[in-house]
Amino acid sequence: MKSFRNVLTAMLLTAGAALTAAAGAPDAPSGPQGWRHHGGVLHMLSRLNLSDAQKQQVRDIVAAARPQLESLREQMHANRLQLKQTQPNDPNYASVALQASQTQGSLSAQMTAQQAELRAQVFKVLTPAQQTQLAALEAEKRR
Repeated sequence: MKSFRNVLTAMLLTAGAALTAAAGAPDAPSGPQGWRHHGGVLHMLSRLNLSDAQKQQVRDIVAAARPQLESLREQMHANRLQLKQTQPNDPNYASVALQASQTQGSLSAQMTAQQAELRAQVFKVLTPAQQTQLAALEAEKRR
């Protein structure tokens, strides 16, 4: 019974980490179209009347961050796939699930830190008025 609880807990943690990562993982073009979809931060930037220089700085920041973020995304995918390919009747399933959940949590934390750093770098490119306007757009989106 305890083993089943451990497996269930590991599966739930893995699923939660995967959903968290999928919801926030950037997978966008380098221009101001959005991290993963329209309505993302980069899409909001297009509403701030950025100068050509600011647009280029944002493109450069995103392009520089892309390899690290893509690597993390690929690692997260491989981790999920490893768990998915392990059958529940495998004698090592509980340990595989636990390892996958721990790995996914670590990767998710790294992804969050990278995204926060990317956001901070982009924020520095904006003027104080644009920073205020972006904050208002983000607050509006959360409603």
